[in-house]
Amino acid sequence: MAQIALSGVSKVYADGTEAVSELDLEVGDGEFMVFVGPSGCGKTTALRMVAGLEEITRGTVTIGDRVVNDLPPKDRHVAMVFQNYALYPHLNVFENMAFGLRLRKTPKEEIERRVREAADVLGLTEFLDRKPKNLSGGQRQRVAMGRAIVREPLAFLMDEPLSNLDAKLRVQMRAEVLRIQSDLHTTTIYVTHDQTEAMTMGDRVAVMKLGRLQQVATPQILYDAPVNLFVGGFIGSPAMNMVEAALERDGQGLVVTFGDIRLRVPDELMAERPGLAAFEGRRAVVGIRPESIQDAELAGDVPADRRLRTTVELREALGSEVLVHFDVAAPPVLTEDTRELARDTGTHDRLDAAVERNTSTFVARLSPRTRAQKRAPIELAVDTTRLYFFDPDTGLSIDGDGAPSVTDTEGAHP
Repeated sequence: MAQIALSGVSKVYADGTEAVSELDLEVGDGEFMVFVGPSGCGKTTALRMVAGLEEITRGTVTIGDRVVNDLPPKDRHVAMVFQNYALYPHLNVFENMAFGLRLRKTPKEEIERRVREAADVLGLTEFLDRKPKNLSGGQRQRVAMGRAIVREPLAFLMDEPLSNLDAKLRVQMRAEVLRIQSDLHTTTIYVTHDQTEAMTMGDRVAVMKLGRLQQVATPQILYDAPVNLFVGGFIGSPAMNMVEAALERDGQGLVVTFGDIRLRVPDELMAERPGLAAFEGRRAVVGIRPESIQDAELAGDVPADRRLRTTVELREALGSEVLVHFDVAAPPVLTEDTRELARDTGTHDRLDAAVERNTSTFVARLSPRTRAQKRAPIELAVDTTRLYFFDPDTGLSIDGDGAPSVTDTEGAHP
């Protein structure tokens, strides 16, 4: 095992493109660290610099107690698992797994032992004589992992290893990768574009945007305390609802107003976020997660200042829940962060159309017992203790101490 440290790491290409900028990050011994972010955010480039497949422009990469900037990939004692498996089609499973060891002139008995042990861990023993073309996608991915495991590396580096699998198999392989990593306790950096994958797999998750680290924390901290509007919008599925709202004070306290909706900010939330006091009489971006909106009919006695009336535009019944889409008569949030989020999801045209209509589309995650129907009116209840607030100018979260730290190690792997 080994700690991996990136200090001020940057990658600038010959044309001046800065793919990664001043990346500072420590991955602990045995930790499962996930890099996540939109396409082109620099996560794969960062991984390849750790592996030695990309030259580092500035900064240092340390694996264990060695600075490895000038070491070739083969001398870094790391093993990479690629998106496309990179198996040799003319070799069987045993030969694919043993290939790297043979290049290193590992004794034959040692190769046999390592391959057999890895095959047992991966459930590949009965497939050792098969060629890759006779394996399923999940089996090929396990062979690729086996080839990494037999090297007994200091760290695993995985670049979207499950992206070529179908949805059901991806879920199965997620659990398999976690089981193997937990059993071996090998330091792992895992790159993915799928934030659900990131949240379910990572001890900690590093969120990147346009080459810069936005926040690194445990999955729950990323969800509960996003450092900025981008992280808040990227983490969570369906995505956080966002709208620019006025913060006003009446005789009873602070009220959030957008369109014809008025929601009261609870005293306990004000106590948690004293920074909100500076935004009284101003505008702020308010975030409401879909799971914080309920069908008022099922929510019991909810005061009027936590309710909103609307019309269901779209109903998605998913069995365990119902997603309800509805429009709010308030313009969508239009910042660099929201545009980047829209580009990532391919919804930038929809965002522009919403700006023209001067409306925002919200999603609520309701109980399957709801009677909500498309084109029908509905009354919804908002858990206002779970509101998020962001500065519309900086995009930073509004809390008691200003913006949270980019690196939050609470609950991190030791």
